[in-house]
Amino acid sequence: MTHISINQFEFICYCWIALAILTFLALLFIRQPYGRHVRAGFGFMINNKLGWVVMEIISPLAFNFFFLSGQIEHTPTHWLFFALFNLHYFNRSIIFPLRTKTKDKKIPFTIVFSAILFNCVNGFINGYYLGNFQCKTSSYLLITIGFVLFIAGFYINNKSDDILIALRKDGSSDYKIPNGFLFNKITSPNYFGEIIEWLGFFVMTMNIASLAFLIWSLANLIPRARDHHSWYKKTFQEYPPERKIIFPYLY
Repeated sequence: MTHISINQFEFICYCWIALAILTFLALLFIRQPYGRHVRAGFGFMINNKLGWVVMEIISPLAFNFFFLSGQIEHTPTHWLFFALFNLHYFNRSIIFPLRTKTKDKKIPFTIVFSAILFNCVNGFINGYYLGNFQCKTSSYLLITIGFVLFIAGFYINNKSDDILIALRKDGSSDYKIPNGFLFNKITSPNYFGEIIEWLGFFVMTMNIASLAFLIWSLANLIPRARDHHSWYKKTFQEYPPERKIIFPYLY
C-alpha cells in the first residue's frame, strides 16, 4: 500500500469529522430505524445478531490490518492502545450479541451496510495512524488518565448492558423501564459509557484519528439516546421525569 503522508492523512480525517457533524445534524431529524425504532421503508431485514456481528467485526479487522502492517516500531504504549481497541470490539462484536436475547428481532440491511462503511473507515484511520505515525502523547499522566477513563467507560457500558439484558431473562420481548446503577440518572448509561471509553482513548493517544472517533461517537450516540428517551416517555406514563438523556445532571 502506498504510504500516506501526515498531511494527506489529516485531510482525510478532517473530511471525516465534517461528515460526522453533518450526520449529527441529520440524526436530529431522522430517527435511526433499528431496535425499538424499526419501521418500514429502509430495505429488507436480516437477523439482528448476524447483522450486529457482521457490522461490528469489521472495525477491529481493519484496525488490526493497518496497525500490524504499519511502518513504525510498535512500542509497549502502542500495544496498550492496540489491546484496548480490540478489547472493546471483541466485546461488542462477539460477546455482546451472544448474550442478547433477540433471536426473533430484525435489523434493516441499510443500517448494517452503513455501519460497515463507518467501521471500515474508523478502523482504517485509527489503525493506520498508530501503525505509521508517532503519537504526540509523551505524558504518562495523560496515558494514565486516559486509561482510567477507558476502563471506567468500559465498566459503565457493560454494567448497563447487564441490566438491560436481565430485563429479558424470562424470554419476554416486551420492553420494560430499566432501573438501578446509572439508569436512575440517565436513560442511556450504556451510550454514556461508550463515550467515556473513546474520550479516554483520545486522551491516551492524542491524535486526529482518535479525535474523529470520539466526535463520531458523540454524533451517533447523542441523537440515539435522545430518541430512546423520547420513546420511553411516550411509552411509559410512569417514566421517571427527573432522568436526563445521556449525561448525568446535564442533558
